[in-house]
Amino acid sequence: MESSVEVTQRYAQLKDWIASKGKVALAFSGGVDSVFLLYAAKEALGEDVLAITMSLGVVPKKELEEAKAFCREHQIRHQVEVMDEFSIEGFATNPPNRCYLCKKALFTRMQTIAKEKGFSVLMEGSNVDDEGDYRPGLLALRELGIESPLKECGFSKEEIRKMSKELHLPTWEKPSMACIASRFVYGEQITPEKIKMVEEAENYLSELGFIQKRVRLHGELARIELLLSDIQRMMQPEIYQKVHKRFSELGFSYVTIDLGGFQSGSMNKGLKRDG
Repeated sequence: MESSVEVTQRYAQLKDWIASKGKVALAFSGGVDSVFLLYAAKEALGEDVLAITMSLGVVPKKELEEAKAFCREHQIRHQVEVMDEFSIEGFATNPPNRCYLCKKALFTRMQTIAKEKGFSVLMEGSNVDDEGDYRPGLLALRELGIESPLKECGFSKEEIRKMSKELHLPTWEKPSMACIASRFVYGEQITPEKIKMVEEAENYLSELGFIQKRVRLHGELARIELLLSDIQRMMQPEIYQKVHKRFSELGFSYVTIDLGGFQSGSMNKGLKRDG
């Protein structure tokens, strides 16, 4: 990672880049990257910024509330748009390009909102590390001409966290998040009931103090991913017995711990893809 001085200089370049756009709308999830980018946009453009948050069933409710709270605190214009992800053709059947289908529909809607409000530029918070995994959603962004200034300015996730800490942003150590649909093995039918199962299962792990975690769904089986440092704690009888009981109540027939630990995008393993 570059020095603090170099990262700070690039933050100034980021603000200059944003300022050059005049008025910008931003796809705002309330996560680490989008909070950092929105804060920079607010500093660069003041009131000429619009945050757009899509309210979806596959996004945990607390994420929406945190996004709203951040915009209120920083007096940023905020548009929340409700959309039914099950209206997106192909979403429920969960093909390997599900993220492409979803991103194409969501960002097309956000572009329309932005233009209706007088904002010709729509930005989002991908960083340079996002190029390392299978992310078909990035193709949708390129096709739509969505701007990705953090990537353009060379920010990595670690650098975003470091600069966020210096800026006293509340998300600097927030765990990485992804939509709940990413918890389903490809080809597994996605339903509102299954989404609720996964969300409540992960909420329960949070209540037990597990910060970075995923509950992956494989049919009737829940595969729990935790930081390697948390697996030993999970294996304590007073913990795993509670987890097994609660997950069974939620409807899982089998509960497993992935000994490989937490891995972002682990459902992409084994996918055959071009390139």
